[in-house]
Amino acid sequence: MKIEHIAVWVKDLEAIRKFYQKYFGAVSNEKYHNPVKNFESYFLSFDNGCRLEIMTRPDIRENTNSYEAQQFGIIHLAFSVESKRKVDELTEVLRKDGYTIAGEPRITGDGYYESVILDPENNIIEIVA
Repeated sequence: MKIEHIAVWVKDLEAIRKFYQKYFGAVSNEKYHNPVKNFESYFLSFDNGCRLEIMTRPDIRENTNSYEAQQFGIIHLAFSVESKRKVDELTEVLRKDGYTIAGEPRITGDGYYESVILDPENNIIEIVA
């Protein structure tokens, strides 16, 4: 058994799609639009077969979750890269491009080498090796 996809509500569908394509190699399908429900989405595919569904609809409520004040539920996505060097490199690219580095590269208590960044809508992303 494997996780087929995870879905995330977003405000700016195009900005989030471009972010995951540029920094994490996502491949996007064509946009799905249901005018009756005022719903739009993309499926973003990654090398390992898991997909991220990004969805938008104007009536979705704001989430109060933050890196500092977390709540129950799914809290982050983790992307595995080839090496510690790749963690460092991608972290620096994201820093230079103006994204928040919430956690500098380090070895965690569970043995990962990781950094933590926030995507354009402050979703928590771990970059791990």
